[in-house]
Amino acid sequence: MTIAIGLLGGVSATALTGASLSPADAETIRESLALAYSNNPTLNAARAQLRGVDENVPQALTGWRPTVTASAAAGRLAAGADSAIDYRNNASISLTISQTLFRGFRTINSTRQAEAVVRAQRESLMSTEQDTLLDAATSYVDVIRDTALVSLQRSDLAFLQEQVRAARDRFDVGEGTRTDVSQAEARAAEARASLNTAMANLNTSRAIYRQVIGVEARSLSADTSISRYVPKSIDEAMQLSETHQPLIRQAQHLVDAAIFNTKTIEGELLPTVTLDGSISRSWNPSATTDYSDNAQIFGNVSIPLYQGGGVSSRVRQAKEELGQTRLQLDVARDQIRANVISAWGNYQAAEASIVAAQAAVEAQQLALEGVIEEQRVGQRTTLDVLDAQRELVIQQSNLVTAQRNRIVSGYQLVASIGRLDAESLGLNVARYNPKQHYEAVRDQWFGLRTPDGR
Repeated sequence: MTIAIGLLGGVSATALTGASLSPADAETIRESLALAYSNNPTLNAARAQLRGVDENVPQALTGWRPTVTASAAAGRLAAGADSAIDYRNNASISLTISQTLFRGFRTINSTRQAEAVVRAQRESLMSTEQDTLLDAATSYVDVIRDTALVSLQRSDLAFLQEQVRAARDRFDVGEGTRTDVSQAEARAAEARASLNTAMANLNTSRAIYRQVIGVEARSLSADTSISRYVPKSIDEAMQLSETHQPLIRQAQHLVDAAIFNTKTIEGELLPTVTLDGSISRSWNPSATTDYSDNAQIFGNVSIPLYQGGGVSSRVRQAKEELGQTRLQLDVARDQIRANVISAWGNYQAAEASIVAAQAAVEAQQLALEGVIEEQRVGQRTTLDVLDAQRELVIQQSNLVTAQRNRIVSGYQLVASIGRLDAESLGLNVARYNPKQHYEAVRDQWFGLRTPDGR
């Protein structure tokens, strides 16, 4: 349902869109959502954060890889006693390689933990995407609403100015009183103040639109239908939220990460096996030797016997944190369930409010016309006309607000079930693929540049 409807007195689709353009020339809400998807700094920051989290996986994989160290030394030695001191130059180079063979399964578990954290962060990114698109949709509809309210206030002011003119004309010919003129002038002044307030609200909505979407709000189309994405029933909404809501999936992945974190710490209590090798050459190691070469290879086993209780404490701490993440998963499910029920109720209430507001507008429009006719034959006063006009403007504003609330609550409902994303909405935009960066860095053994060349 669109906010713009032709039955509002003085409010047309053109007024609500802010320009006399055809729908093909106006910017649609889908285009604005696509702009927010590409330009919003909060969403781009969340993507950068995910790319940073991706690096935890190659860091964990270093446990499988060897370490290589080269060293060199040069100096002058003095050996001997009294006058028999021997001075000679000395230099050496060496290359050491160490390969871990067993770390108590810490490499496996820390890698799985890092992968689980990456999956959780992807869901966090998806949640940020939904929040951003919801903010974009809300700011879009707010601009349309406030544009409509400005148009309403201008129409009201024009009507009241006409009432002031008519009251003065009647007073000049002796058919009215000074009181009628003063009442009309007071209402016109009140309408002028309301118009200024409405224009200030519109400027605020435009500023928020610019902040969220990244461009100025120009010509917005009033066609903001969301009903095609709304579930048919509350039961369907609950089922969709269980499988599509990213906050639930994020909590599930964090439980996995906590499990592997516990196993990683427990691995510190197991032996560590390494294979170490080195080669070296020394020049002038002694007075009778020009150089010497050395090569060695050793297998080393380190068995932890007692670490002061620190590792044991960390294991217990990790188990408590695991229990916490499982409880947080339950909290997330309960919170999402409450959000879905609330959003569904708000959406249904907004639809009912529109029906009631439309009926109120139609009735009040007829009432105003009747009061004006009765005033012409002397059965009503100027104040009666002014009161009827005020009531009509109130009902028209309520209808515009109800239509805005229905659209926003519809987007909130779609977000609560986890379907307010670029893919589900079918936005015409180059979609961000989080796996692309992950696959580019996962198996990198060296290199300081990021995949995008920084």
